[in-house]
Amino acid sequence: MAPFIDLSGKRALVTGGTQGAGAATVALLRDLGARVLTTARSRRKEDRDFVAADLTTAEGCALVAGAVGTHLGGLDILVHMLGGSSAPGGGFAALDDEIWRRELDLNLFPALRLDRALIPMMLAQGGGAVVHVTSIQRSMPLPEATTAYAAAKAALSTYSKSLSKELAPKGIRVNRVSPGWIETEASVRLAERLASEAGTDYAGGKAIVMAALGGIPLGRPARPSEVADLIAFLASDRAAAITGAEYVIDGGTVPTV
Repeated sequence: MAPFIDLSGKRALVTGGTQGAGAATVALLRDLGARVLTTARSRRKEDRDFVAADLTTAEGCALVAGAVGTHLGGLDILVHMLGGSSAPGGGFAALDDEIWRRELDLNLFPALRLDRALIPMMLAQGGGAVVHVTSIQRSMPLPEATTAYAAAKAALSTYSKSLSKELAPKGIRVNRVSPGWIETEASVRLAERLASEAGTDYAGGKAIVMAALGGIPLGRPARPSEVADLIAFLASDRAAAITGAEYVIDGGTVPTV
């Protein structure tokens, strides 16, 4: 019996692919047969088909775009996993111009620059799939801490929708994956720190995070592998009629329709 998803012969770039959901996505795409190039600022010993680059800069994006041509010879799947936030708490008043610039440089501009450089390869071959990873924060920001991050992800989502309408007639699908809390290495450390501060265990720390999000009806965060499963489906020919859509994977966190 043929596998449900087969990416044999596909060439993919996954940004931010060395940790968490990014690493899970790289591993799954490879397991499904794709040739995958990934990128981050520094290489780990186990990383292969990797280019070290700082994608918050135009120079880093140009380096990665060049590596795609050199190592893959073209591109069928482009997955933008890169994102995060280093903004301090304190609400809007704590966010100066430099903090806003950092949040946009990490969460918006890498996708814009790499799309501009790499989508022409897809246009030349008449097809491809792009997945932008946004966040549920774009629709339910936490004013104390995620205003700038949420705004950058909202901009990425709006840009992605417009791009999908432009490229669909040319055979290129553009979709969004919008995660809630994912149980990555970083989120585990956060829960452990909160647990220590509250004098409780890891389960108690997870409960603190879930409460801050207004609750997760499923009762747990998403696993990196579950996010990877969704991305792989959207990148595959099984999703050939899907474009311009946003798929939320948050255990029910977003409370509205």
